[in-house]
Parts: sequence; C-alpha cells; structure tokens
Amino acid sequence: MAQSRHNASPVAWETVEREALSDHGIFTLYRVRRRHPLRGQLGDFVVLEAPPWVNIVPLTEEGHVIFIEQYRHGIDSITLEIPGGMVSPGEDPRLAAERECREETGYASEEPAQLLRINYPNPAFLTNVCYSYLWLNCRRVTEPRWDHHEEIAVRLVPLDEVPHLLRTGVIRHSLVLVALFSVLCRDITSDMKGLQGNPWGR
Repeated sequence: MAQSRHNASPVAWETVEREALSDHGIFTLYRVRRRHPLRGQLGDFVVLEAPPWVNIVPLTEEGHVIFIEQYRHGIDSITLEIPGGMVSPGEDPRLAAERECREETGYASEEPAQLLRINYPNPAFLTNVCYSYLWLNCRRVTEPRWDHHEEIAVRLVPLDEVPHLLRTGVIRHSLVLVALFSVLCRDITSDMKGLQGNPWGR
C-alpha cells in the first residue's frame, strides 16, 4: 500500500530565486521562491533575514534576578524582561550579551557568562538564532547607557519568586521564557556565592 503523503516525512524545498525587497535595519525583507523536490510545486515565501539576537539572565551574589521593564512598540505595552539585543557584525555573542546587560542595567560580573542554549526565534519566517546566557554573581559596576529611544527600569527579583512570575503570566516574552526555563533545568546554586539549597525547587 502506498504511503499517504500526509504521513510521509517532510523534505527540504529547493531555493529557485531569492530577492531582497526592502532593508529595515533590524531585518531585511526577502521574497524567496522555492520548489518542492518531489511534487514540483512552486511557492513564494516571505523571509526576514535578521542578525543574531542575545538575551541574558543576570543573577546577583545575593540571588536576585536582574530584570528590566520597558515599553514595547509591537504590543503597545510595558513588559518585564531580561536584558537582550542584537549581535553587532563580527561581535562574539557572549560579549554582546554581557554588553547589553551592562548598557541596560549597569550590572556585570567578573566571570564570563555561560551559554544556556541557542534557539530559533521563529523558523517559519525568521533566519536568525537567539543565544541565551546565564551570568552569575553580578553587581552594579556602572551607570546604564540606554539607546536614544530606550527608557528602562531595573527590577531585582529574588530567585525563588521567579517561578510565580512564570506561572501567573507576568512574564510573557517567549524568548525570555525560554531562557528562564533553561535556568530552571540547571543546578546553579553551587556556582552562586552565598546561596544554600535550590530555590527553584521551592
């Protein structure tokens, strides 16, 4: 019996043509024409080519997560997030994440940030990846340096209160959720000064 195409494994489409339609700074809009290698079907698809993104979970020596509140134009609302941004051309993603944390919060650590995971923000139409990091034993070292349109409030939240923020939907940014849940899967207390036990399990 022939296998139904609805149960067959998917295959990668072949790129026939790729046309840049417009450059918007944070992404370039492309029209990509692709052909299905088995059916011969042609289709035009919208693809946004964007630079890599980073976000970072900074933790103080006292066990507080360093969050930021800022206005987001996409949803016309204020959100609670972790520091993050774009990787500049040629910049190391870890250094980009640490830079964003210093610029947005004024906090930093003498230790290098630890990579949590690399994700596709939305593989349906975005080409880029997001690097998520954990930065332990951070402390205030400088004044924040915001971009021209940024207005940020720094919020320190005890580590053991963060699961409540996740359960109740206070934090709704999907890439922030990925980073925080990645931290949930790790035993980080052995690397943090002054912490006893695992507050995530409470």
